[in-house]
Amino acid sequence: MRITDLSTSYAGPTASMYLADLGADVIKVERPGSGDDARAWGPPFADGASAWFASANRNKRSVCLDIRSPAGRKVLARLIDASDVFVQNTNPAKLVELGIDPKSVLARNPRLIYCALSGFGLDGPDAHLPGYDLVAQARSGLMSVTGEEGRSPQRVSTALSDIVTGICAALAVSAAAVRQASTGQGEVIDVSLLDTDLALMAPRIAAFHAGEPEPRPSGGTDSVLAVYQPFQAADGSMVIAVGNDRMWTRLCAVLGLAELAADPALSGNAGRRQHRPEITARIAEVVKTKPVAEWLTTFEGAGVPAAPVQTLSKVVSDPQVQARRGLLPVPGSDGSLITVHPPFRLASNPEPRNERFPELGADTESVLAGLGFPRAEIESILLEVGLVAKEKPHV
Repeated sequence: MRITDLSTSYAGPTASMYLADLGADVIKVERPGSGDDARAWGPPFADGASAWFASANRNKRSVCLDIRSPAGRKVLARLIDASDVFVQNTNPAKLVELGIDPKSVLARNPRLIYCALSGFGLDGPDAHLPGYDLVAQARSGLMSVTGEEGRSPQRVSTALSDIVTGICAALAVSAAAVRQASTGQGEVIDVSLLDTDLALMAPRIAAFHAGEPEPRPSGGTDSVLAVYQPFQAADGSMVIAVGNDRMWTRLCAVLGLAELAADPALSGNAGRRQHRPEITARIAEVVKTKPVAEWLTTFEGAGVPAAPVQTLSKVVSDPQVQARRGLLPVPGSDGSLITVHPPFRLASNPEPRNERFPELGADTESVLAGLGFPRAEIESILLEVGLVAKEKPHV
């Protein structure tokens, strides 16, 4: 499957990277000179590259095109026509101007899977607005429930909206590819950061509509489950997640709080929620008496889900992360750059595809030649985008 990827920043490149991980041939189309915006995101920079850019662009080829020039638009059109999938995150208001709106593109290639990523979607009163992770987290309500109790709302401190939007786009493309293979039909896929974050908020929105009070930041203590939050142990923070009544009984037993387990008012989650402040205060008093490692051993033996709240220095050396090769070194970087293993593992492909991210425009010449452009035209385009054609070897 060939994918032409015109997207930049993080959501679109994440989508095409996961598809490349699964075997697709991804041709990344970048602007001359600067390329994908994420190439400049830093510090940190390592091995001459942005760590952020490297984390979302493995297993791809790079082509430089000025898509505002006639020559650039000609190449892009031919590239899209020769592809199975087209991924773009251009502002919806500019698609017609650039000739890459769904109607125009599918008129030339009806079997194409057209995947549009944006801040707010292809339609609606705010389709034209630019969208970023922070904006989506704010507008979706995600920030309104995140942070410490009594403090200002907080952004989830990673590119959450972008990454999950990329996963959703890759999922939709994969489904469309099954139909494309069997029927020859194309598809228009419309994925937005706002829609993704609304999906992430689904349980909170459902609970609110069912009569729950409007949630506020609470430091992770307002789950539908009564004991499902962080606690401070003697030497650090940990979380305890009581998912059912049996776990509640086991938790009380190992904490020496048998009287709580015996209280009929606390036998169900509804009762425990009603008395949550008193319950969690009792648990906190006990948990702070021992170190995290000791509690983890105790809880594991009792079948109570728990985990340390780990900093990244602990995460990267976590035995489970290492055993599953969760971190992939970028080839040629001497370990200074890593990417994260895709969040899926296939038994048929135990060795994940892990090619270094492409240098800007490195594959322009070979891709143009593969599309059948004559040598003179290739040299002209390379000159236009500031690349130098490779000299032909003397025979």
